[in-house]
Amino acid sequence: MRKRSAVALAGLAATFLATPAAAHEPGPEFRRLATFPAYLNSSAGDTAAAEISTVTADGRTVVYTDSPGKRLGFVDITDPGRPRPGGTLALDGEPTSVAHLGRLLLAGVNTRESFTDPSGKLVVIDDRSRTVLREIDLGGQPDSVAVAPSGRYIAVAIENERDEDVDDGAIPQLPAGYISVIDTRTWTASRVELTGLAAVAPTDPEPEYVSINSRDEAVVSLQENNHVAIVSLRSGKVVKHFPAGQVTVSGVDTRDDDAITLDGTITAKREPDGVAWINDDMFASANEGDYEGGSRGWTIFSRDGKVVWDAGNTLEHIAVEHGLYPDKRSDAKGIEVENVAFARIGPTPYVFVNSERGNFTAVYDVSNPWRPRFRQLLPTTNGPEGVVAVPSRGLVVVSSEEEIPDANIRGSVQIFGLGHGGFPSIVSARAIPFGTLSGLSAVPGKRSQLVSVTDSAYTPTRILTIGTGSRPATIVRELTVTKNGQPVGYDAEGIVARKSGGYWLASEAPDLVVRLDEKGRVQQEIALPADIAAAVTGNGFEGVAETGDAVWVAVQRPLRTDPQNVVRIGKLDLGSGAWSWLLYPLDTAPTGWTGLSELVAVDGNTFAVIERDNQRGPQASIKKIYEFDVPASWTGAPTVRKRLVQDLLPLLRADRGWVQDKVEGLAIAGDGRTYAVTDNDAVDDATGETVFLRLGRVL
Repeated sequence: MRKRSAVALAGLAATFLATPAAAHEPGPEFRRLATFPAYLNSSAGDTAAAEISTVTADGRTVVYTDSPGKRLGFVDITDPGRPRPGGTLALDGEPTSVAHLGRLLLAGVNTRESFTDPSGKLVVIDDRSRTVLREIDLGGQPDSVAVAPSGRYIAVAIENERDEDVDDGAIPQLPAGYISVIDTRTWTASRVELTGLAAVAPTDPEPEYVSINSRDEAVVSLQENNHVAIVSLRSGKVVKHFPAGQVTVSGVDTRDDDAITLDGTITAKREPDGVAWINDDMFASANEGDYEGGSRGWTIFSRDGKVVWDAGNTLEHIAVEHGLYPDKRSDAKGIEVENVAFARIGPTPYVFVNSERGNFTAVYDVSNPWRPRFRQLLPTTNGPEGVVAVPSRGLVVVSSEEEIPDANIRGSVQIFGLGHGGFPSIVSARAIPFGTLSGLSAVPGKRSQLVSVTDSAYTPTRILTIGTGSRPATIVRELTVTKNGQPVGYDAEGIVARKSGGYWLASEAPDLVVRLDEKGRVQQEIALPADIAAAVTGNGFEGVAETGDAVWVAVQRPLRTDPQNVVRIGKLDLGSGAWSWLLYPLDTAPTGWTGLSELVAVDGNTFAVIERDNQRGPQASIKKIYEFDVPASWTGAPTVRKRLVQDLLPLLRADRGWVQDKVEGLAIAGDGRTYAVTDNDAVDDATGETVFLRLGRVL
């Protein structure tokens, strides 16, 4: 990745201009091997998170903190592609961090009764017998635990975090935090004070994260204070400290307005969260921000406080190009870089960067720390918090804490290993924003080109041109839909490019068939007949096709007046304006509902549909392509007979991720090959991963 501009000393502003994100560079890659939901260690009905992880010294067991459950969780990764539940260990308090020293597990446990009376302990556990060997009183609320490479010292960041309901979370709020240092020869704890260092609330340091180099020096982030301290664990003294500084970053989205527009500028304090040494003289920081900051990237500092390199706007642009930018966070902290980890795997030194809101881990080669090279994004489940590498096995483990069972979002542990994976299957060129790909269509006369359309999560509606000749497929062009000369937003759920030029859109809520010319200008809106419109639920039009002088639409869910196991396929005669209807029988899902997501004309009287349930992750059960023939003529609303073409569930599971629920696009390209794509829900209560499937000649 190119350095975007000169960067001043920490504490001074550095300006970064909007430029395209660095292209993926060839070299070793990581692929996802497995996704392990934390509830597998208890039950699906249990609330279980996975926040911070470590891996035992033998590289065979992941140990993660489960704060809601007040326990540690264990995952057997002897076979990293088939992780197995390893059970849990109950703790007397809330575990906030875990590390290991040889066969010992070291868990920081928060036992506070209130924000003003914090308490906590370090629990030392034998990793095989899972016996608690000792507990060390830390005198306050622990956040991060780190072990020195020498094994001599353990450092614990005692945050004594503030109450965000008091004065809107402003600091100072005493008591102050500090560093607790445990000498492993005696297992006694000493205290290193951090007061009087920062310009921001010097009486109330809140150390967040800690990392230790081979000199037994701990780098400590004081996130809310926008400050960094380096502590000698041997002497128990602060040897360096400096402000983390602020940056001015241009070319980022600063508005939560249902549009990803990279035209804004922020000036923000870095307020780093995770920190990690990359050698004895440099460390990386994840600049998450807090109530006053967040630079939307990460930084490499020298130990004397100089900025060696800063990501500027580049990581957010990379997120946009991968369809993983969370627009609803644009007015806050954007992708919200949460944590960093360093590891040398084989000959290559890597920094791994977690985006809590973009749901990914970015991989950088830091062979040259003054010029880090972006390698790839690893898509994760929601809220990646912990990241740790296992160099001896070439593995990276990411733990994600967000747990919303009703939305099939579950805390999980994901394992990545060296090898080529399936992500990304689609990207955009020149940071063209994309997501919510809710329909797919061939482009007449183009063998390897498709178009897709965005739904109401983004506005205005845009038509995106996809080139399938490259891997990954690439979004190369965008066209904004206009009405009366102004950009317009529809809840577009289906698209077909017309042989005569222009497009048909199927819009849901309200249900409209919309005709556009080749420049995306609205020419006509056609509504449903009143009786049908009155019976449509909130899940209406989901697909559109054209044959001869007719437009066809698929209604996603049964009408209120129809049986609950059938949906409607509508035919609109463009000459007479008359509607006629067919009934399509649905499979029954064991959980949730089933409906249609797409409609494609295979030939004059044969159509293909995507039939899917509304479940994701392990609960997903129905993601299928069916086809059916229509009668030459009919009266009433006859039921069609469907034929299974392909079950998509094995393909959606093949990349070992969280199975996506919304397969919403299907098209037969000019080269005769069939493609499908998922709607990523705009990275809003969803992992945000877009899966572009190449199905071959199946239709």
